Amino acid sequence: MANLKDIRTRIQSVGSTMQITSAMKMVSAAKLKKAQDAIENMRPYAEKLTELLSGLSASLDKDMGGAYAAERELKNVLLVPITSNRGLCGALNTNIIKQSIHLIENQYADVNVKILTVGKKAHDQLAKNYDVIGSKGKVFDELNFENVAKIAQEIMDDFADQKFDRVVLIYNSFKNAATQIVKTEQFLPIKPEVSQSNIVLDYIYEPSQKEIVMELIPKSLKTQFYKAIRDAWASEHGARMTSMHKATDNAQEMKDELTLQYNKARQAVITGEILEIVSGAEALKG
Repeated sequence: MANLKDIRTRIQSVGSTMQITSAMKMVSAAKLKKAQDAIENMRPYAEKLTELLSGLSASLDKDMGGAYAAERELKNVLLVPITSNRGLCGALNTNIIKQSIHLIENQYADVNVKILTVGKKAHDQLAKNYDVIGSKGKVFDELNFENVAKIAQEIMDDFADQKFDRVVLIYNSFKNAATQIVKTEQFLPIKPEVSQSNIVLDYIYEPSQKEIVMELIPKSLKTQFYKAIRDAWASEHGARMTSMHKATDNAQEMKDELTLQYNKARQAVITGEILEIVSGAEALKG
C-alpha cells in the first residue's frame, strides 16, 4: 500500500486537474451558447440559398458566367478539412482527419489531391504525409463573414482558373453538445438540383439571369462556406464542453477512490501505533 504522503500528493494533483477541467467546461459552455445560436439562426437561410443555387445552376449557360457550375474531367481535387486549432475536444478532430485520409486513399486515389486546411489540428496531422498547400487556422481568431469570404473567394478563383476540378468540404455539423456529424460536402462545382418528379422548373429571372448569376452565386457560395465553418466552430465548443464534463466526473471519481484509500491507509497506521502502545504496556507489566 502506498504511503500517506504519496496518496495525499495524488489527491492534490487530481483536485488541481479537476479545477482546470471544470473551468474549461464552463468556458466552453459560455462560448457554445453564442456559437449555437449563430449556426441555428444561419442554417435555414444558408440551406435555402444553397437549394435555390442548385436549382438555378441547372439552367446556367457557361458562357454567361456559370464557371462555378462547370463539370470537368476529374484530375485535380482540393479537400478542405475544417478542424479546431486546439485539442481537448474528444474525437472531433480525429474524425475529420480520418475522413480526409479515407477520401484521399479511396474515392480520390486515382487523381491529384491537394489539401487546404482550416484549423491547426488538421494541418499538423495531414502535412506529414499529404500535399497540404496552405492553412487558414487564423480565421478562428476573428470569425466573421468578411474573413471567411476571403478564403472562399480564393478557392472559387482557383476553381474558375481550372487549378482544381472539384472542391470538397469536410467538417463537423453541429446537432447538439453531445453529437457532431461528420459531413462531406461538394463545394464546387455547384451540383444541379435533382428533381424528384418530371416537372422542369422554369424560373423567371428579375432583373436578368446574367445579373443573378454574377451576384447570387458568389454570395451563396461564400455563405455556404461560412455556414460550414460556423458549424465546425459550434461543434468544437460542444465537443469540448462534453469532453471536459466527462473528464471532471472521472477526476471526481478518482479523487473519491484515492480519499478512501488514504483513509484506509491512515486507519491502518493508527491501528498499528495503538497495537505498539498496547504491546509496550503489556511488556512493562510483565
